[in-house]
Amino acid sequence: MKDKEKQYVKRTQKDYSMSFKLSVVKEYEAGGIGLQELSRKYGIQGDSTVRKWLNKYGTFDWQNRVVYPMVKTKEQELLELREKIKVLERKNARLEKELEVQDLKAGFFDIMIDIAEKEYGVDIRKKCSPEQLKKSKK
Repeated sequence: MKDKEKQYVKRTQKDYSMSFKLSVVKEYEAGGIGLQELSRKYGIQGDSTVRKWLNKYGTFDWQNRVVYPMVKTKEQELLELREKIKVLERKNARLEKELEVQDLKAGFFDIMIDIAEKEYGVDIRKKCSPEQLKKSKK
């Protein structure tokens, strides 16, 4: 029982990052999940925490019950752009690694074909005549 009491840490609004708040609001507005489910899913303490975020950062007008696009602050736009940059940088790094691996494979296969041609005395690579090249271009 004492272990559970020690694990519980009271959080404040400042403990959550702006990007986290915006992603929770975006997930709620996309539909399919309720306020309590979001709180449980992300371990958000307090019954009204997500509701406050919806009032502050969401696109729903709670007084008039109308959905309208809210103008994003410069800070929100900056945070979103930074997140997009991080995602794109990770994707770029992954693609560069994949390209490097593919280049190594291509080099390896070229070497293997060269060895096979020397050992077996067979032309493995297709050699085209100039006439065939002209026909293939047409």
